[in-house]
Amino acid sequence: MKERFEEREVGPPVEDGNGGGDGRVAVYEVEGAGCLDCAGEVEEAIADLPGVEEADFNPVAGRLTVIGEADTEAIRRIMKSEGWAVRPQGSRSPSGSVVAAAGAPPAGDTPAREEPRPWWRQTRQVLLALSASLLMLGLVFEWTGLADRLGGGELLARILFGASILVGIYAPARSAYASLKRKRITINTLLVVGSAGALWLGLWEEAASLVVIFSLGEVMEVYATDRARRNLKALMDLAPPSALVVRRGGAEETVPVEAVRVGDLIRIKPGSRIPLDGEVVEGGSAVDEAPITGESMPVDKEEGDEVFAGTMNLNGVLTVRVTAASSETTLAQIIRTVEEARAHKSSYENFGERFGAVYTPAMFALAALVATIPPLLFAQPFEPWFYRALVVLVISCTCGLVLSVPTAALAAISNGARRGLIVKGGAYLEAAARVDTVALDKTGTLSTGQPELTDVVPAEGVVSREELLGLAAAVEAGSEHPIAAAVVRRAQKEGLAVPTSERFSALTGRGAVAEVEGERIFVGSPRLAAEEDIPTGELGAVADLESAGKTAIVVWKSRKILGVLGIQDPLREEAAEAVSLLKKRGVKRVVMLTGDNRRTAEALARQAGIDEVHAELLPDDKIRVVRELQERGHRVAMVGDGINDGPALAQADLGIAMGVRGTDVARETGDIVLMDDDLRRLAEALSLGRRATRTIRQNVFFSVSLVAVLVPTALLGLVGLVPAIAINEGSALVVIANGLRLLRPKPERDSLPIKCW
Repeated sequence: MKERFEEREVGPPVEDGNGGGDGRVAVYEVEGAGCLDCAGEVEEAIADLPGVEEADFNPVAGRLTVIGEADTEAIRRIMKSEGWAVRPQGSRSPSGSVVAAAGAPPAGDTPAREEPRPWWRQTRQVLLALSASLLMLGLVFEWTGLADRLGGGELLARILFGASILVGIYAPARSAYASLKRKRITINTLLVVGSAGALWLGLWEEAASLVVIFSLGEVMEVYATDRARRNLKALMDLAPPSALVVRRGGAEETVPVEAVRVGDLIRIKPGSRIPLDGEVVEGGSAVDEAPITGESMPVDKEEGDEVFAGTMNLNGVLTVRVTAASSETTLAQIIRTVEEARAHKSSYENFGERFGAVYTPAMFALAALVATIPPLLFAQPFEPWFYRALVVLVISCTCGLVLSVPTAALAAISNGARRGLIVKGGAYLEAAARVDTVALDKTGTLSTGQPELTDVVPAEGVVSREELLGLAAAVEAGSEHPIAAAVVRRAQKEGLAVPTSERFSALTGRGAVAEVEGERIFVGSPRLAAEEDIPTGELGAVADLESAGKTAIVVWKSRKILGVLGIQDPLREEAAEAVSLLKKRGVKRVVMLTGDNRRTAEALARQAGIDEVHAELLPDDKIRVVRELQERGHRVAMVGDGINDGPALAQADLGIAMGVRGTDVARETGDIVLMDDDLRRLAEALSLGRRATRTIRQNVFFSVSLVAVLVPTALLGLVGLVPAIAINEGSALVVIANGLRLLRPKPERDSLPIKCW
């Protein structure tokens, strides 16, 4: 389904008389949603509306997305039947694009984001407060004997309990009725049946307590999940809704960010947040990039540097040329990724949903059997067994289990996003928890990705140093490879007159060839030179350079060697520390993958503390190495930044892409993106996955264990109606609160990989 949403253009629908749209994607914000069981039913109901092709409702994020002719009023009616409020989103969707819902403000309007309504303006909370007050008053009358002294006796207390039930059951009964019309049994159905059964038995106090405790639990669950939603909304609010555009002549005008075009100039004053991605064209300042990259220290920006929407300009005035529309900024893409994470569910999320789909109907059937079989077949009294059946009914809600897993996943994903770790789904948190082997691409990942020419060694008596560098630069001028750029840059720096070249041809993974001054000049790896029978050993420079951790580049013509160039792409400063942190986190093996020769690769591996080296690899070889590691039983995380890393990222159990220097292919293919390219974030990503998976396992184990204890005790008559609902609702709050601990920014301590069930 995710693919369907990505294919469609998001934009404001053309309204008709019914509030319908033109078939684009419409986005709505839903307030008050808590139960995933009800959410699945609502999603189906909206998908069945005329003109709607598909609907996706994420109650944890509070977001409904509809493909097709979205009739806003019909959607409102369905949501209202569940007691939820729905509204078309503001002037921007969470992805940063123009609102795509009928009834939303016109494009270009930028109203402030609506704050959640206070509890006294929310129907469910008001009814809960009134119902609880009536229950407490009835209990006071009954327990103190005040009703007898007033002459009402038991009748007055029952009137108060009955009023409490009528007030509190209103919203659940309305939802249960809507569900029954759709031929679905939900927790609201069970509540209505349970409270009606208690009344039939004359248990007025228990029936009222059942309604109040259930309603209180529902409200608390919504409040708890709202904490996870607020974390996501905080990301949305980072980018200001307007920008200060610099017009021709220097005039400044404040306009909505949606109206700013790529190429426009905007001005950011000290203390202001940057509204759009762009390149600094004038001024200098320190910028706090923590919301995007997780970098705690401000980053100095000057002319030519890139800035991101949502970051804070600290002390100087910046003039920035916009490089991305509001819907395509880095921040917008982060938010979109977090929101779409629900499409990639972990096995625990799938288990919770499958369990809930089977468990509730099964318990309903069990309750019916408990109420009928003993009296009919064994001549047992009806009322005690009917009471036990009611207890079975009220413990058959799995909202705690079903809701706690996605809440924990969203909390962990939001936590990661604040720290510069973009996790694209709960499934990848689970994959990160199980990684025991990390494969690292060398160039641009372990190394800085900015190679420099350090050595020029001409063949004695053949060419001069300047001639060798000039010929190599002439050939490499036709290439976009980083090593080629380093050669050309050095020649320009030395002011050499570089001859022109013709008929350039790249030899993938090995080098390049071109005609210079009428002769074919080859610039390539020692491996390519060996294939062409070019004698390199007589120079001795190749072995010396490679032993020093440098890349040797051989230059020759007509089978005659001209010389050797030494290229150094230094390791990142944090590389050795990052590898050490990975091993402390329980990673058994760290592997380097590179197209460089083995001597160079092994020299760098020793510096970084890497265990295993695979050198002289062509792009396709990286996939083979990852597959071989998997066949040896390893759970592999592949870390890369280039186009040629894309297939290996996809093959690995977990693909991790470098976000700043990485190519679009790597960022799209990666399951996790490191926004600030700091390799130490790798250990944080694995720890976050392990912490999230451990928390989710705790929730699943606790919820299932509680079910295993409650059902037998209910059948044996060891637990009453009110304690049962209190335990059930209380357990739901416990597992949700446990999941919300993942919102804490504190990174996980050293831990071992989590094994599969």
